[in-house]
Amino acid sequence: MTPAPGYDEERLADLLRGLPPAPPAWVTAAQELPLARLGLDEIVDRARKDEAFRKALIADLESALAGAGYVPDPLLLESVRDRLGR
Repeated sequence: MTPAPGYDEERLADLLRGLPPAPPAWVTAAQELPLARLGLDEIVDRARKDEAFRKALIADLESALAGAGYVPDPLLLESVRDRLGR
């Protein structure tokens, strides 16, 4: 990646060091995002391959996810709906 004109890597590093630390919630979210995405990918893949699971998701998304061992938080529910086109 090429730095913006007029800024070398050391200058950019100095500028970044001057920023306040990220809020703890942002750090936690960034750490959990890869795992959440993996879970979402697993759910969608299973729904595409398993007709009974797909029908259960369509009938009652929250219960189907809970029954499959997922925590049906609002973000996961919205993401599954988006990915499955519901």
